[in-house]
Amino acid sequence: MAGRLLAMVFIWLASGAAGELQSLFPRSAPSPVSHAAPGSLFAGAEAGLFRAVLRQPAALTTPHDSNRIDRLLTLIARAEAGPANYDAVQHGARILPPGPPTALTLAEIDAWIDATPGQPHAIGRYQFIPATLRRLVRAEGLPAQTRFTPDVQDRLAIVLLEEAGLKDFESGTLPRARFMHSLARIWAGLPLPNGRSYYHGYAGNKATMTWATFDGSLRAIWPDAG
Repeated sequence: MAGRLLAMVFIWLASGAAGELQSLFPRSAPSPVSHAAPGSLFAGAEAGLFRAVLRQPAALTTPHDSNRIDRLLTLIARAEAGPANYDAVQHGARILPPGPPTALTLAEIDAWIDATPGQPHAIGRYQFIPATLRRLVRAEGLPAQTRFTPDVQDRLAIVLLEEAGLKDFESGTLPRARFMHSLARIWAGLPLPNGRSYYHGYAGNKATMTWATFDGSLRAIWPDAG
């Protein structure tokens, strides 16, 4: 999932340092890593991120069909997070966070990012990257002690979907293929029509499903759109 999403020019230097220069909160040193590396996939793109807490419809910018949104989020998570799901951490991270992502606060995640420069930091079901997280945390004014729960991650991902044109896609004014392109520019695990990630080979990114699977899955969720 998030975040899990969900918009969005992806900025990630090979050093992993881009977008990680500004601190959000006062911080202390992270505690030692104690959990095993999740089998996560690659990071999503610079896009949108945190708002409030998921499944409070009044807080959504636009009402959506929750069943369809859940199915789309599951599809994205399949491309991004692997079996670790909400506790996924990009597998290239040599130093892991001080606990499972769902147990951490935003302050703890931010402190881990600052303490471990030069490595990937994509985190959670939707593989949010630091620049995205920090942009939206500031914009939304989320407290540092907000926990990175599954509900929060899903809500962030819905924001990314909205930024990708979800409302127009649902209304029929945005063709399905264009919506899919927008999603692929946010989440590197999703493919373009040529089968490659929009970020293929950049910082190790690659698509983790075929275009046919992506297209067929979206048609099954929204048979009446695009």
